[in-house]
Amino acid sequence: MNILHQDQNFIIRQFLAQEQALFCDLFEDGEVTKYLPYRSREQYKEMFEVALEDYAKGPFGRFGIFDVENNDFIGMCLARNFADVSGQIEIGYTLSKKYWGKGIATEVSRALVQYCLENTEENEIVAVTNLDNIGSQKVLEKAGFSRIDNLKRSDGELAYYLVKRS
Repeated sequence: MNILHQDQNFIIRQFLAQEQALFCDLFEDGEVTKYLPYRSREQYKEMFEVALEDYAKGPFGRFGIFDVENNDFIGMCLARNFADVSGQIEIGYTLSKKYWGKGIATEVSRALVQYCLENTEENEIVAVTNLDNIGSQKVLEKAGFSRIDNLKRSDGELAYYLVKRS
């Protein structure tokens, strides 16, 4: 199991094959998925299987976030090549509701930026969020991202955030 980040509060690591139910259960809460595109449980299972396969390709993928103290599952995060703009790396996260408002999303975002800068040559890390998802926008700003022009896609617009290698 590869660990991306560990501090006094949480650990970010590769998922283990037996953690598929944890991953899928995260997306059962309508409040957690409010700003995410709809996916069925079957699609989340497929997403998890792809995540396990991606680890062999490195350095990107979907990773689990776990409480250091009790190993409780906090949520998942990702780092990947940004599909919309070549040369940018996208990060993202989804946390269980009981971990909202504790500063974890901000720290996870910072840890992912650090991971991407240490493991790639790319200079721009980005994150996108629903225009109505003010909570995530505040998290990204606290994590050091700057908002740039909205990202326009055929199905709508997203708030678009960027941090550059210094």
